[in-house]
Amino acid sequence: MSRVIRAAVFQTAWTGDKESMIQVHEQAVRDAAAQGARVLCFQELFYGPYFCQVQDPQFYEYAERIPDGPIVRRFQALAEEHGIVLVLPMYEEEQPGVLYNTAAVIDADGSYLGKYRKHHIPQVKGFWEKFYFRPGNAGWPVFETAVGRIGVYICYDRHFPEGWRALGLEGAELVFNPSATSRGLSSYLWQLEQPAAAVANEYFVAAINRVGVEELGDNDFYGTSYFVDPEAQFVGEVASDKESELVVRDLDMAKLREVRDRWQFYRDRRPDAYPPLTAP
Repeated sequence: MSRVIRAAVFQTAWTGDKESMIQVHEQAVRDAAAQGARVLCFQELFYGPYFCQVQDPQFYEYAERIPDGPIVRRFQALAEEHGIVLVLPMYEEEQPGVLYNTAAVIDADGSYLGKYRKHHIPQVKGFWEKFYFRPGNAGWPVFETAVGRIGVYICYDRHFPEGWRALGLEGAELVFNPSATSRGLSSYLWQLEQPAAAVANEYFVAAINRVGVEELGDNDFYGTSYFVDPEAQFVGEVASDKESELVVRDLDMAKLREVRDRWQFYRDRRPDAYPPLTAP
């Protein structure tokens, strides 16, 4: 029997302040729920600018405890009110001076399910992330939600196939990839890497990107968020490359069984042959 998940992602521009940015995303939850979506993911570091264009300790104040901070609690109430699963890419403070690029996952009843911490941290022009984040240390969890098994892989992570595979081995059906990536740097890869990961690991992928140029630098975030199925086919249209947009799509989970019956990638893996891949 077919199982269809109505899923959503939200791309938007920086509003200029934290509180209005949160309010924009609260409205996105309401709009997604009104369209029947049962799961929604925001863009990387959703309630702030992409401050990694500069190296400035003033932005440490954007970090908060997860799940005990005010933003998670605020969106837990909204998730419960609207019966929607939420993926919140945030700046996490584990303790003063120990900070992570993290996604919190909230179930449709408002309960906190856990977090994913970004593993791969870039340090290149316009993406000075090592100044702000420690590398993730909590594995690649897959969350049992009201809509199924959800995974998260954040932005720069997508260039590394190992995490995609780890999520597949844990049984992910849908993996969200919230990002902040700019036109000149990566646009030629944007519609290549995530579809390839969806095929190689036989699940759905949702790719989310910011839009616009922010006052902290000249990175031109090009949007074009999308859903892709395990055959590398886009589900509906790709979003705008300039405008804020809520993307809502129906994902037919029967496609997972169909593809896995055809392509036996998990059967034919050779983990016994892979130790050189992780050797120092």
